[in-house]
Amino acid sequence: MYQVATVLLLAFSAATRALDNGLMKTPPMGWLAWERFRCDIDCDNDPQNCISEVLFRDMADRLAEDGWRELGYVYVNIDDCWSSKKRDEQGRLQPDPKRFPGGIAKLARYIHGRGLKLGIYGDMGTYTCAGYPGTTLDTIEMDARTFAEWGVDMLKLDGCYSNSSVQEQGYPLMSKALNATGRPIGYSCSWPCYQGGLPPKVNYTVLGEICNLWRNYEDIQDSWDSILTIVDWFTDHQDIIQPAAGPGHWNDPDMLIIGDYGLSMDQSRSQMALWAIMAAPLFMSNDLRTVSSGARTILQNKVAIAINQDPLGIQGRRLIKEKSEIDVFWRPLSDDASALVFFSRRTDMPFRYQTSLKTLNYTAGTYMVYDVFLQKIQPTLKDTTNFVVSINPTGVVMWYLFPTTVRQEEAEPVRFTKMLKRIKLYGREDYADSLTGL
Repeated sequence: MYQVATVLLLAFSAATRALDNGLMKTPPMGWLAWERFRCDIDCDNDPQNCISEVLFRDMADRLAEDGWRELGYVYVNIDDCWSSKKRDEQGRLQPDPKRFPGGIAKLARYIHGRGLKLGIYGDMGTYTCAGYPGTTLDTIEMDARTFAEWGVDMLKLDGCYSNSSVQEQGYPLMSKALNATGRPIGYSCSWPCYQGGLPPKVNYTVLGEICNLWRNYEDIQDSWDSILTIVDWFTDHQDIIQPAAGPGHWNDPDMLIIGDYGLSMDQSRSQMALWAIMAAPLFMSNDLRTVSSGARTILQNKVAIAINQDPLGIQGRRLIKEKSEIDVFWRPLSDDASALVFFSRRTDMPFRYQTSLKTLNYTAGTYMVYDVFLQKIQPTLKDTTNFVVSINPTGVVMWYLFPTTVRQEEAEPVRFTKMLKRIKLYGREDYADSLTGL
């Protein structure tokens, strides 16, 4: 298969040590408030959508009751604007008393009672990006203890109102302080975003030793242009950042905006496919109370999630960037499986892209193929067989593949159960019944 030895060597040599909290061995999944709800604190006029305990209880209810939790979406993450403008008399962070009257600890108990986890936001600087109290070098240990006492399960630490010297000291110190609390708290760092340069001047080996995930690039916006900009940045710098990812430490291209306003269905499938192939954290930022059935189908696609959550934990790469504006991405998976994404940047019409697995440097042999979004097993492919995929404008075709030694005349009766077993969904009769083309 394509350069497997090289990719494995890169993946395990660049980040030989990882944060020792034992968390996030696969990319974390859940829901995050920022892109959809921003810093809406007008609870008098917008009580259902403002940043308050009501919003986060609502999203926890939806994750628990609408099938998200069972698929792995377990984090309910508060972002900026949750706190009071001042620390309390003991110098501790405190939530806004009007919008979080029960406090964060009570909210955490509610979320834990739904079988979910609570994430919270902080900033390694004087203020958060929205102007709320930040974490300074003097308050790191206090803030870590506070989060642990509240029952927080994840911390996202931003870097506004800071400088490189403070960040160089502060991000590692917070990692140590979180571990010292004795509570397992996943740690998301925004450190690379603030280092400057393209790519950021970051020691990714050190980063993987202190953080479970990190933001490399600026905030995602609710637009296709924003998706393209992020994907371009990740692929342009994949030789540096791809080897840094692995179990317990992930590159984070930011939130899933599927179900908001800026993406078509094809573009939504594209984001899901590309985030899965990049082994990205899957944090939705949408309104789960009103999300469309089309967006839900994409976000709950079990095979796309299985690819994202593959325990081998190697981030995928772009193999080819064609002049025809077709990109081909590849990711190695457990048990000799792999995933391919054929991605169209075109905006004019569907494009028929022709290639072969041999052209993509697959090992000689025969492969079983499953189309992730069609939810359909395709005819088996020999590596030398030319094939054509028709890709919609700004859309994708996503395949799950694995080599088979089954003779062609024997393949039909066994391929269904074997495919399900390979994608870790064996025995899920409800899903098996939904597959077509068998």
